[in-house]
Amino acid sequence: MCGRYTLLADELEILQEFGIDQPIEDYQPSYNIAPGQNVLAIIHDGKQKRAGYLRWGLVPSWAKDEKIGYKMINARSESAHEKPSFKQLMARKRCLIVADSFYEWQQGENEKQPKRIQPGNRALFAFAGLWDKWENDGKKLFTCTILTKEANDFMQDIHHRMPVILPKDKANAWITAGDQTPAEAHHFLESLETEDLQAYNVASYVNSAKNNDEGCIAPLI
Repeated sequence: MCGRYTLLADELEILQEFGIDQPIEDYQPSYNIAPGQNVLAIIHDGKQKRAGYLRWGLVPSWAKDEKIGYKMINARSESAHEKPSFKQLMARKRCLIVADSFYEWQQGENEKQPKRIQPGNRALFAFAGLWDKWENDGKKLFTCTILTKEANDFMQDIHHRMPVILPKDKANAWITAGDQTPAEAHHFLESLETEDLQAYNVASYVNSAKNNDEGCIAPLI
C-alpha cells in the first residue's frame, strides 16, 4: 500500500519538472503527507496540464457518504479496470500525484520499522492516480487514490505492496492519452518498467501525521 509520503521540492522545481505553465495556488511542502489531506496532483483538461489539490481518499461520484474516502486511499492496479469504483476513472480521470519519497513500515520481530523510500536516480516523481468529483447537498469534493501493485524485488523485504511510480518518460502519457478503455489503461500500467529504489530507516516520530518537520526524514542512527 501507500499510506504516507513526502513532497519537499520548491514550486519552481515542480513546474519545470512536469511542464506546468501556471503557478500552484497555496503550494506548501510537506514532510508527512497523510490520507485525508489535500495532495498536489496534475491532470490534463484536454488542452493543457493543470496542477492543483485533491483530497487523498477517493469519494466516487455515486457515493452516498464522503466517509468512504478513508477506505479508498489506494486502488489495486491489477484489478482497477474491473472494479465499479475505479474502471470509469481508469478510462477518463487519471492523474499524477507528485512526490519525492514515500514511507513504508517493515515488520520486525517486535515492532514495525518506518523507512523512507526514494528512486535512486531522481528527486521528483509521480504516483499513478485516479480522481473523481463528488457532489451532495451543495458540497463538492475533488478526491483521489494512489494506484498500487505487487512489490518489486527491492520492496518485497519491506512490504508486499508498493505504489505505482511512473517512469519519467511515461508520466505525461498517463494523463494525456485521452479517453481509453479501462483495459487499455490497465495494459499501460502493466507495461511499465520498475526503476531502482533506495531506502533508509527513520524514527517512529513519522508514525504520527501530526509531526511534519525534518525529524520525519532524519536518518535513524
